[in-house]
Amino acid sequence: MRRGMATDHEDLSTLIYTYAERLDAGDFEGVADLFARATFRSDRRPEVRRGRDEVLAVYGDTVAVYDGSPCTKHVTTNLIVEVDAARATATARSYYTVLQARPELPLQVIIAGRYHDRFARDPAAHTWHFTDRLVFVDLVGDLRCHLKRNVIASP
Repeated sequence: MRRGMATDHEDLSTLIYTYAERLDAGDFEGVADLFARATFRSDRRPEVRRGRDEVLAVYGDTVAVYDGSPCTKHVTTNLIVEVDAARATATARSYYTVLQARPELPLQVIIAGRYHDRFARDPAAHTWHFTDRLVFVDLVGDLRCHLKRNVIASP
């Protein structure tokens, strides 16, 4: 273990949690930055989004915001990180639960599922970045205040 420095597991965990933090803040530009060198997919949609601009378009076109915020809290749990140090790659699996509250919507869980992520380490900067995120939608609640349009296709 590197003393005084974060471990790969800690760096990757921070990257995963940063996604939730930026999304809940309505920082779609920041979310898109996380996927600048990645693909972004869902088990409910056939499209594969590639890179920053395509991911930014997805969030800007679909997630409703109110005074700059989607009024959500993404809770990420059950995080399992596996690092292949020799190849400078990693994978992670986690659960997400999204809560939302609005004047017209009492606090409730609106969607829950899983993320399957892949990462690579930049050899020059020694930093990790996403290379792929596959979003599984397992449970769907009341999304009327969260989405501008229905993008959650039935399985």
